[in-house]
Amino acid sequence: MSTVSGIAVLGSANMDLVAHVAKAPQRGETVTGRELRTVPGGKGANQAVAAARAGASVTMIGAVGNDAFGLRLRSALEASGVVTDRLRTAEGPSGTAHVVVDDEGGNSIVVVPGANAGLTSLTPRDEEAIRGAGLLLLQLEIPVEAVVAGARVARAHGVRTVLTPAPVRPLPPELLELVDLLLPNEHEAAALAGVTDPREAALALLDLVPEVVVTLGGAGSLWAARGADPVPVPAPRVRAVDTTGAGDTFAGALAVALTEGRPMPDALRWAAAAASLSVQRPGASAAMPYRSEIEARYAS
Repeated sequence: MSTVSGIAVLGSANMDLVAHVAKAPQRGETVTGRELRTVPGGKGANQAVAAARAGASVTMIGAVGNDAFGLRLRSALEASGVVTDRLRTAEGPSGTAHVVVDDEGGNSIVVVPGANAGLTSLTPRDEEAIRGAGLLLLQLEIPVEAVVAGARVARAHGVRTVLTPAPVRPLPPELLELVDLLLPNEHEAAALAGVTDPREAALALLDLVPEVVVTLGGAGSLWAARGADPVPVPAPRVRAVDTTGAGDTFAGALAVALTEGRPMPDALRWAAAAASLSVQRPGASAAMPYRSEIEARYAS
């Protein structure tokens, strides 16, 4: 299957500072970690890397600082085949994410936006990249006014828009009316819909957007579209080593599958195959699989 159109990603680039611990600290508690790793990340950059490794032509629209992390973030994107000529360099530090990963594979994260916070508007070249794409991937680690601006350009030019609502926050109506597919996890879906059951949450979110995919971790995902019953799509059963970046892997791979014209249930199974590979390795972007690996897992 060949890619029919490229993917534009408008979002964050962060350096992940990942501490590996046996058990995550409680409030007021200090624990000893085994290892500290610096891994290029950020939800936007992660989704861009995932989509590029999965076989798409990808352009990253975002910002890094004029520090050593900024240079590393740019070169890491380019090493995975992401086009970075719309990735601006701002005065000051790059964004960072401070991640604690425990032996169960669970994680907790504090994000310090850095250069991402200055991404409040789009340049004409940013808009050109969105206009020329087949799909636009969005998240919420950059100022929401830039997210709305990107979605507005996409809608005006018939570009499909997929929003991962993370970190979760109330979504402005002007953004919701521009989103084609909302891609929350269980926690985000519950927060946005006000109900904890994923099926009920998905149905409630269809009042806001035409199509929803709720990701359910190891249980797969739930696809809901207006006028149809929600469809559960299972994921391969694997033992998770590190779940950091699994949602972004899923989003990037799903975007590739959709631009290739796969039907949604098939696209979701393909994305789940990608995510199942990523959780079996440490790190976020570093763990993201290449197309050949995804195809092999999907086929099996």
